[in-house]
Amino acid sequence: MTPEQASELVARVCGLAPVIPVLVIRDASHAPGLARALIEGGLPVLEITLRTPAALEAIRAMAQIEGGVVGAGTLLTEADVVAAKEAGAAFGVSPGATPRLIEACEAHDLPLLPGAATPSESMALLERGYTVQKFFPAEANGGPATLRAWAGPLPRVRFCPTGGIGPDNAASYLALSNVLCVGGSWVAPDDRVRAGDWDRIRQLAREASSLRPAR
Repeated sequence: MTPEQASELVARVCGLAPVIPVLVIRDASHAPGLARALIEGGLPVLEITLRTPAALEAIRAMAQIEGGVVGAGTLLTEADVVAAKEAGAAFGVSPGATPRLIEACEAHDLPLLPGAATPSESMALLERGYTVQKFFPAEANGGPATLRAWAGPLPRVRFCPTGGIGPDNAASYLALSNVLCVGGSWVAPDDRVRAGDWDRIRQLAREASSLRPAR
């Protein structure tokens, strides 16, 4: 898969909803119920971060739920890429980007949303062909003001900002012309997941899905 093809697919995925839930799943038995609640609430794109022992099993379970598009987050190595692909991930997300990680995603046909935190990093990804990128950590790197400033010199790049984004500031990012969607964990609070409170999570998803990006 070429970078151009990867970015085209990731752009379509990012266009499915204004918010991509960033999920840290500690118990894979919660995965099916959580996926259904988020999808029914209008958030079909789900990013499961590879930060827990349960993550790969959760990806396998969520990939079976109708109507969802499941991705693997926090990809750091080629082994992560292979494991995520085998578990059924449809795309990958990384906090940054290294040549070896990018090459692994291309070799294993896993569309990548690569992370960038500086103009130089964004330019390097653009030079390789990645026109859709993750801006991370968004709030720590200046938030909407930074992305607004990048829009002029980097007009070809569109972003999914993640990190420190919640219901109080998501709209500020989505109002920007170079933002496709945002990533956030607020739609699936850990205490509500552990309690199996799918009604509350469905409600939070509905509220998030009502947000509208500038495009």
